[in-house]
Amino acid sequence: MTIRVLLADDQALIRAGFAALVGSADDLEVVGQAVDGTQAVALAHETHPHVILMDIRMPGTDGLSATELITTDPRLSDVRVLVLTTFESDDTVVAALRAGASGFLGKGVEPVALLDAIRVVAAGESLLSPSATKSLIARMLATPAGPSAGPGTLDLLTDRESEVVGLVAQGLSNDEIATQLFVSPSTAKTHVNRAMTKLGARDRAQLVVMAYQSGLVQP
Repeated sequence: MTIRVLLADDQALIRAGFAALVGSADDLEVVGQAVDGTQAVALAHETHPHVILMDIRMPGTDGLSATELITTDPRLSDVRVLVLTTFESDDTVVAALRAGASGFLGKGVEPVALLDAIRVVAAGESLLSPSATKSLIARMLATPAGPSAGPGTLDLLTDRESEVVGLVAQGLSNDEIATQLFVSPSTAKTHVNRAMTKLGARDRAQLVVMAYQSGLVQP
């Protein structure tokens, strides 16, 4: 499957660089380029990409507002947003996650790492840069927004699904979860997907947040 990628950045040179990089990969395809958040939302509806590379600071509708508009639209439920910015601070990471982003990377990321990040996010997994640790997600508990999971919410899950959610919150991939639980990667993925469905989580990033909110994982 070819992964469809939409680029959103107000700087033409940066867009051109990302377009050339993404276009160099056989399994990736650039389906559109937006100069601001408003155009990003419009092109998301028009091109229905798998992943949007979204800059945060753009004129008019910024990347965070555009991300929230996209991730809360049922018609774009399969679209994932990977935020790229030069302003890699704790506050922007938390804001990006609250807006529904599935990943967060600084623009200084290595080219190969960026291509891998697109594939990870397209596969439904969450991705944060090394500086965006789990402690940042825990900060969201102070002022919860978006999907929430208070005490008792995880009662919807089986014991195995709760265990898997805890491992997801620790940052483990499906393969790592499979190794730890002595199951196949496909079985681990099935447990993750069922947990997301039961809890109404859009992706693994929201699943991690909900694990903290429910108390399953402690900061």
